[in-house]
Amino acid sequence: MTTKIIGTGRCLPENIVTNDDLSKIMDTSDEWIASRTGIRKRHIAKEETTATMSAEAAKKALQQAGLSPEEIDLIIVGTITSDYVTPSTACEVQRMIGAKNAVAFDVNAACSGFMFALNTAHVYLQSGIYKNALIIGAETLSKIMDWSDRSTSVLFGDGAGAAVVTKGETGLLSFTQGSDGAKGMVLACKNRSNNNPLINTSKELEYTYMDGQEVYKFAVSKVPESIKKVLAEANLEPDDIAYFILHQANIRIIQSVAKRLKVSEEKFPISLDHCGNISAGSVPILLDEVNEKGMLKKGDKIVMAGFGAGLTWSACVMEW
Repeated sequence: MTTKIIGTGRCLPENIVTNDDLSKIMDTSDEWIASRTGIRKRHIAKEETTATMSAEAAKKALQQAGLSPEEIDLIIVGTITSDYVTPSTACEVQRMIGAKNAVAFDVNAACSGFMFALNTAHVYLQSGIYKNALIIGAETLSKIMDWSDRSTSVLFGDGAGAAVVTKGETGLLSFTQGSDGAKGMVLACKNRSNNNPLINTSKELEYTYMDGQEVYKFAVSKVPESIKKVLAEANLEPDDIAYFILHQANIRIIQSVAKRLKVSEEKFPISLDHCGNISAGSVPILLDEVNEKGMLKKGDKIVMAGFGAGLTWSACVMEW
């Protein structure tokens, strides 16, 4: 027995911000952004929050899975932009959807968050502790961006993706994950500094900082390496894979991974052109888009991979 996905769902904010819209508030253009990243627009939250988007995506995934909220034993949300320091986004989702029998918690692995949640749920399910799990990747990245900085803010968007997983004869075939905290500061967002009777500092949160070149070098080497590892463990070759569902960071990273694996870019569906980089939300949102289009057939082998701040990375092979 292994762990299989039986339902997916997504939620994107109603408001769409195009590259042309951004050119009105900063020194940039559609050509500048699209040619370097592949991104042309992104969804930006106004009334939506990380928790409300997570709950909406969860409801859609549950409906597709044919399960009620009460049948969910475990909720794990991957996010770095929860609405509160506490309670967790997962506990907020539990309240919003009425999953009264679930245990709920968040994981912080940035762009690998959904994948880390999947592997954590897999271990719980295989141990027999829980039967049905709801895993979510969700972000409201727009609230931690400096919107005067075109080198970072133009890359990101908001949204949530969810999946329901349970034990099955087919499903997860192999998994790998890792982290390199020594290089963590190349992509970071500092929380509140110490502020107490012993020290007086500003309570204002800082914005996201990214060393784009270092992140790019990390991604184009570590992603194909981790994919090759899970393929080898599953006794599969890249040509055996129907689709590669990668974190949507930059079109150049995806193109580089395809080239290194010697696989056609047609096997790499994208959502970054209309969603941007949604960190932990990227993989499950793209998975739901592909699933909704009917692109996944029973027995198809797919690879999913996340990579980003931490630094963290993860990849898996799954039989649909």
